[in-house]
Amino acid sequence: GKPKGIVHSTGGYLVYVASTHKYVFDYRENDVYWCNADIGWITGHSYVVYGPLANGATNVIFEGIPTYPSPSIMWDIIDKHKVNIFYTSPTLIRSLMAKGNQYLQDSTRESLRVLGSVGEPINSEAWQWYNQYIGNSNCEVADTWWQTETGGVLISPLAGMTKTKPGAATKPFFGIVPVILDEDGKPLANAASGILAIANSWPGQMRGIYGDHARFIDTYFKSYPGYYLTGDGARRDEDGDYWITGRIDDVINVSGHRLCTAEIEGALALHPNVAETAVIGTPHSIKGECISAFVKLVEGVNHSNELMEELIKLVCKKIGAIATPENLHFVAELPKTRSGKIMRRILRKIVNNDTDNLGDLSTLSEPCVIAEISLNEKLL
Repeated sequence: GKPKGIVHSTGGYLVYVASTHKYVFDYRENDVYWCNADIGWITGHSYVVYGPLANGATNVIFEGIPTYPSPSIMWDIIDKHKVNIFYTSPTLIRSLMAKGNQYLQDSTRESLRVLGSVGEPINSEAWQWYNQYIGNSNCEVADTWWQTETGGVLISPLAGMTKTKPGAATKPFFGIVPVILDEDGKPLANAASGILAIANSWPGQMRGIYGDHARFIDTYFKSYPGYYLTGDGARRDEDGDYWITGRIDDVINVSGHRLCTAEIEGALALHPNVAETAVIGTPHSIKGECISAFVKLVEGVNHSNELMEELIKLVCKKIGAIATPENLHFVAELPKTRSGKIMRRILRKIVNNDTDNLGDLSTLSEPCVIAEISLNEKLL
């Protein structure tokens, strides 16, 4: 959608990214550090530019495709420059994992001491592969959780200090006080699952939304007074470790890119032959999530491969290639409540072949729609 400008302070942001870079990754003088994030992403801002350079780090900066000219290029660079700390995304880890271990054979990666993960929750299988094959089971793994709005890492293991668990963000950084809230805003004690919020401020916290301070208050502080609302769900286990469970709103996380379902639906709806659309995120082995779109056409219009291609091109033109639907389904009707709201959770169940556990359908206006979509949700 239309970008919003996140306002960060000069001093607080710089202090925070420098501190988190040093302590999360156990950065030491003479270490060679490599975060391969895009500079245009907040991870690139914080952990390619400001944090490491403020700490005087020897910093590898890479521009290119991580599989060209070979899927071994990342590991070759690590050996060439004797990289000690490597920070990347679960999407990249999963994509290189899928290429096979033969691309690891010509590199040792023995210089690595710390491995970092950022952008989305990392699944246990990818964590294990990253640790065992890239780190030779000899590295600390820091699975970091944070946001553009937070400026830097809020929850993460401290390399060399924190006992890790595959897929867990573990413990908060110094001074960060996370809480788990129920839907009424009540803090939950001990092991619990719910809405992740932060109970106090920190130096890297955003100071506003550029040109729209009211939106800043409404989005992050109004729903649960006294807390910063992250928009993510989480669970806290018996050891006090935090596990991020994903967005609590209709946002799809594709390869670490947060995409609003409403914007993708809006792009599809621009086509004159489209009557209604619904977009959902579904699990994907490489991207974390992928986009599935359901399209109801204008009466009298028949679906076709040509129309499907037009719709995909329209989304790419209006939003970008990252928003391309992985699956596009033409349907006669969408499941709606009696008040006209599309029930996207039902579409998720259908895509995941879980129609035996649809939950409460008391507000569904036309139950027959479920069977029709189940029978016709084929990808053209």
